[in-house]
Amino acid sequence: MQLSAAPYEERLTAPRSWWLISFLVGLSLALILLPFGTLPMLAGLAGGTASAAVAASSYGSIRIRVVGESLIAGEAKVPVRALGEAHVLDPEEARAWRTYKADTRAFLLLRAYIPTALRVEVTDPEDPTPYLYLSTREPERLAEAIRAAKASA
Repeated sequence: MQLSAAPYEERLTAPRSWWLISFLVGLSLALILLPFGTLPMLAGLAGGTASAAVAASSYGSIRIRVVGESLIAGEAKVPVRALGEAHVLDPEEARAWRTYKADTRAFLLLRAYIPTALRVEVTDPEDPTPYLYLSTREPERLAEAIRAAKASA
């Protein structure tokens, strides 16, 4: 497998505020368990914080990669030869494409805490998916990596 000229990898990590929320979930559980004693309260703090942190981490562990001749976005793996033009979406346009402009057949990999996105047309006639909507912090770099992978394919 030949690597693309401009490989790309991005992890859509959860925002820092979610880690504070994880601690607050643990604190809430500790307060709930306070009447049962110190040990249950400490177990609630540790367990609640850890559980919420695992949930935040797993939600933010999704990756977008351009490797070789493929775009891998979460569970989807699409050959770049099946992709058309990539459109960089600013926050306002990204919001429009996730709401009233959205097509129900589209593949959406969205994270509400990431304001920018990339919309990539799917040109494969066998695929009913009209486009991929990918939340990304660096839409220009991702578009360039897709173009480079298509050029080298």
